[in-house]
Amino acid sequence: MPTATKSAPKYCLHKPSGRAYLRIRGRVRYVGAHGTPESLEEYGRLVAELAAQKAETPNTARPAPQTMTVVELAAAYLDFAQGYYRKDGRPTDHMNCVRRAIRAVTCLYGHTPAAEFGPLGLRAVQAHLVQAGHSRTTINSTCGSVRRMFRWATSHEMLPVTIYQALATVPGLRHGRTTAAEPAPVKPVPGPVVDMTLPHCPQIVADMIRFQRFTGCRPGEVCQLRPMDLDHSGEVWTYRPESHKTEHHGRERIIFVGPKAQAVLLPYLLRPADAYCFSPAESVQKHLEAKHAKRRTPLRFGNRPGTNRRPRPKRRPKDHYTKDSYGRALARAIVKGNTAIAKAAADEGVDNPQVIPRWHLNQLRHSAATEIRRTYGLEAAQVVLGHAKADVTQVYAERDFALAADVAKRIG
Repeated sequence: MPTATKSAPKYCLHKPSGRAYLRIRGRVRYVGAHGTPESLEEYGRLVAELAAQKAETPNTARPAPQTMTVVELAAAYLDFAQGYYRKDGRPTDHMNCVRRAIRAVTCLYGHTPAAEFGPLGLRAVQAHLVQAGHSRTTINSTCGSVRRMFRWATSHEMLPVTIYQALATVPGLRHGRTTAAEPAPVKPVPGPVVDMTLPHCPQIVADMIRFQRFTGCRPGEVCQLRPMDLDHSGEVWTYRPESHKTEHHGRERIIFVGPKAQAVLLPYLLRPADAYCFSPAESVQKHLEAKHAKRRTPLRFGNRPGTNRRPRPKRRPKDHYTKDSYGRALARAIVKGNTAIAKAAADEGVDNPQVIPRWHLNQLRHSAATEIRRTYGLEAAQVVLGHAKADVTQVYAERDFALAADVAKRIG
């Protein structure tokens, strides 16, 4: 007989009929003659199904399919998603898409029975998102999350499978066939723009940008770099991040560190093996030391270093950057650089100075992919970027139109 856990229903005897039964959410389920192997097997099957439901929907009561509304389904799915879409103990960025989908569908159909939500409802959600000003790709990903919510409910027998099958017939918005805004493609950042930005960055942030520029890695992979993650045995070092974007697919991520990137990294390796190479706390300390070095007031006057700091600040510098704080540091550097450029132009009487255009860190990955593809081909770019398929690499690597023009010149 299966061992019942504390929360598992008991294997009981119905004395008048001699049958075995268990009670699940107030409902009596008969499993056969009491004590027979068949009844014990059926009891074990029902307990296993109940355990699987509780594992995927903790702290959520399963709504009755006949009375469940869309908002009740959304609440159950949100509870599941908060436990499922996690990495390193924190919610992933996909949770933003899940919440946006839940807001859109509950805004229009919150009190509608979930079993009555169909393709016309999903098209209405699409139209609502278009009117709200979202881009075409954002709308498609949001509606995809709505479909996944109903597919999840179907897999837990909360809804009939026909509901999800009907929703799957609604296509995504197509380019050029919708009034939804089309997002601008991510382009590589020109090298001169990066060179203009680096002098206005803190030294540690500037070195992070240089490392990412030379290796083509993701911003999050730069932030979590530690000496223990590097293999120095070869002429080209290898860096295996502790966590990366596609690890839940069972793929290994290897970043190859060449001589230029090694030169950037060398000063940051003289620390404990498990310490992060790029630390905001270290960057703040260097900034304060630089300000103190420029101090003109004698130490016997004014505040001494550290005496005018808050004793318990609400926010303290952490031991490593995140991709968000890394991006904010770049944005501040661009603003700081443009302020300095505008001030210098005003002093010199220049009307239209060349400012630093706004760019973000993922563009460095596109730049590296484009350069590798131009020099070594698409397959090399695919390996360096860590893509499983070459068609993903083509999104990052711009085509060399100069080569196409040269071919046309020779054969045309």
